[in-house]
Amino acid sequence: MSEHMLTIGELADRAGVATSALRYWDELGLLPAPVRVSGQRRYPESALALVGAVLLLRDAGFSLAEQKALMATRGGAREEWDRLARRKLAELDEQIAKARAAREAIEHGLRCGRDDLLGCPNFNGLVTARLAGQPLQDAHEHCAGHGG
Repeated sequence: MSEHMLTIGELADRAGVATSALRYWDELGLLPAPVRVSGQRRYPESALALVGAVLLLRDAGFSLAEQKALMATRGGAREEWDRLARRKLAELDEQIAKARAAREAIEHGLRCGRDDLLGCPNFNGLVTARLAGQPLQDAHEHCAGHGG
């Protein structure tokens, strides 16, 4: 018995995505080429898992180009996944460091007793470091020892 085929609308409804997204992902090669029935796209039910994988990878921060590269290696070269995953982990670590530094700077601003943050030595240290070209997380580390 053959696998049940889904219209693009059924696939979109079940996956919780727009049909336009499915068409775009289809064009990019992230989904299997659909069968045409009376001009309508029909996807195997197994395409639902692929849509879920696209959504999961997107949520994990993979670009569509990276996802396409991963999909191209399905069932094959594990090394490509490992390479992309390691690179994505490094990017996420950098984003986390930036977010932590931003959070600490904002929390300091909330705790600072000064009416004008420009009068805060810690804030001024951050401003000076940023003007010198340091990213927030480096500027924050540079100023962490200052009082405020």
